[in-house]
Amino acid sequence: MWRREAGTVLRRAAALPKHAVAPYAIVAELHVPRVPTEWAPHSHPLHELVWVRGGTLTSRVKDCVFTVSQGHGLWMPAGTVHGGRATAGAEFRDAFFVPDSTPFAFAEPKTIAMTPLLESLLAYLTRTDLDEAARARAESVVFDVLRPSERQFALQLPGDPRIDAIAEALLDDPADGRSLEEWARWLGVSDRTVTRAFRHATGLSFAQWRQVLRTHRALLLLSEGFDVMTVSETLGYAQPSSFIAAFRRVMGTTPGAFFDAADGAPGGVRNPVLPV
Repeated sequence: MWRREAGTVLRRAAALPKHAVAPYAIVAELHVPRVPTEWAPHSHPLHELVWVRGGTLTSRVKDCVFTVSQGHGLWMPAGTVHGGRATAGAEFRDAFFVPDSTPFAFAEPKTIAMTPLLESLLAYLTRTDLDEAARARAESVVFDVLRPSERQFALQLPGDPRIDAIAEALLDDPADGRSLEEWARWLGVSDRTVTRAFRHATGLSFAQWRQVLRTHRALLLLSEGFDVMTVSETLGYAQPSSFIAAFRRVMGTTPGAFFDAADGAPGGVRNPVLPV
């Protein structure tokens, strides 16, 4: 996904919770990685909902990268192969849902609005002293309130061999400022080929796609506590105002307002300009 940070701990898929069997429909857990943590591609026989507080989670599923920060979670359907990464010190929380006991199913990964009620219910379900009736009542409310976010934090990768090298290079270094024409020369194709390929594969122009990619990376950096000046420089913007304007075009709000909204209103930001 992104260039691996120094000190990142690589892990295989975590074992399922020991109680992730009947009579439970939902089993929730809490982990606090002390260092940047990356999970190798894996899948689970259960549906999984993951979310973080005080950090950011990124996950790659086939040709799509999801970035979720505080106030949002990521639903991963059972059997979906995915890798993931959490920033250092983030409270990493997950809940597993038994497919046969879950009265709904999202067929694809979805960004979920982590409302205070939903978080509280899932925290309640981490308890091991609940009787069957109390657990069933809490689970039924979870099913009622768990909803996709109005904003889906997904970056569609091209999945087109003509331009995949550009996407992978920018994932490694989002600050790479080469123009479309320079990228085309690097690949030995016409700039028209690059333009058409990006539009066909992602629904965005090359410039829009790179802007969205940089915004995903900005979410990670900002959640780690870097200031706007540092983030704008890291992502290759000439000045902070240019970065803020680009962030607003993608997210519909400024970086500061976005994170304020995540702290106070986990449902997310309305009406983003670009479809991601």
